[in-house]
Amino acid sequence: MTGSARQPAATWSPRRIIDAQSVKAAASVPSVSRGFDGGKKVNGRKRHIVVDTLGLLLAVMVTAANVTDRQAGGALLARLRERHFRLTMVWADGGYTGHLVDLAANIWRIALTVVKRSDDVSGFVVLPKRWLVERTFAWLMRSRRLARDYEARTDTAEAMIRWSMSMVMSRRLTRRPR
Repeated sequence: MTGSARQPAATWSPRRIIDAQSVKAAASVPSVSRGFDGGKKVNGRKRHIVVDTLGLLLAVMVTAANVTDRQAGGALLARLRERHFRLTMVWADGGYTGHLVDLAANIWRIALTVVKRSDDVSGFVVLPKRWLVERTFAWLMRSRRLARDYEARTDTAEAMIRWSMSMVMSRRLTRRPR
């Protein structure tokens, strides 16, 4: 076998990346399901997603923008664990620190690893593994329907995200080899 062969099944563990994106909401979105994200200065909703190391969508949850990453992260990890029982590790940003790390380890047996920025660096820095979820958000934003949240219900907004991601994945499958 070559050095690029897959690791043995005993040491290999599926890894995922979790993150959130705040988007503005249209006038058609009811005020009950919208909020203000003070960090991003956005009045609307927040999309919480979990992707695999290829950037493919595994789980999605849409909440009001004022819901913190820690609050939504617990519900999203529970949803993810139901569908992907072999999941052992999730990478996250600094918004998922605190009791969520302990909750993930004790309840779902998931190692929630927080990838933090270095304090001595200023400006934009590409963080290891975190760029994978940011790339997925960029793919999703190519769909004009997702540039702003127009849906009256959050489950419909989640379905639109899944639909957009299925178009991205089908284009990748039908692409001609180079």
